[in-house]
Amino acid sequence: MHRSVPDSRRAGLRRTAALVPAVVLLAALVSCTSPPDPLDTPCGVVVDGSGSGSSEDGFDAEAKLKSSLLPFLDEQGCGSVEFAPITRSSKSSPCRVADVDLDPPGNETTDRDRARAKARSLAAKRALEELECARTQDGSDVWGALDRIGAAVSGDGAGDGSSAKLLVVSDFDQADKDFNLYKADLSTEQKRTSVIDTLVEQRGLPGLKDMHVYPVGLGMQYHGRPSESEDFEAFWAEILEGRAQAHVDYDYR
Repeated sequence: MHRSVPDSRRAGLRRTAALVPAVVLLAALVSCTSPPDPLDTPCGVVVDGSGSGSSEDGFDAEAKLKSSLLPFLDEQGCGSVEFAPITRSSKSSPCRVADVDLDPPGNETTDRDRARAKARSLAAKRALEELECARTQDGSDVWGALDRIGAAVSGDGAGDGSSAKLLVVSDFDQADKDFNLYKADLSTEQKRTSVIDTLVEQRGLPGLKDMHVYPVGLGMQYHGRPSESEDFEAFWAEILEGRAQAHVDYDYR
């Protein structure tokens, strides 16, 4: 004998059926709005305030900084960023801007992508402020700037730097009151080794072990002089990779 389903039960079934798509949709929305993975890579940025960084024909530090900084911060997953200037005495330079938290804390209603983009924009602003200050001082102590940023990123200069990423916007032309690389003979491996030995003896090595260094502008002052450029780059490769034991990448060159 056929029995009809009561109207009240029918209505309940319809309500249950209507709720199923809503529950599925809510679950999908929750999964889509779950917090993104944290950004935990410590990063550093070095900006070159020397006169060679304002050359129209060679290395333009400001243009290089503007074109490379934001892609670097984004692509390397930087969670924080420190800054250092290249000046006549980079380690003791008064040019200092505050570091930036690139993964600011939020809650369930925070638009994390927007917050991160805003933090990266602040980092770009501070990098330009650091550059502007560095340009008020003479000299080009690249060695000291590398040591300063390494210490800043690792906390005390002695920590594990295996995840640290450093963007160095400079032509790397070391020139301070005690040493001018432009006057050094870098034409053979033996001569380059002699120059490096002297610098290491006088100044020690920059604390960059296991860090990833991304040079932007290295050797641009030798445009049109390939043999000199090759010697210059070999000199810095030996310092950064051979002596300081950093990893050099040219993704933003």
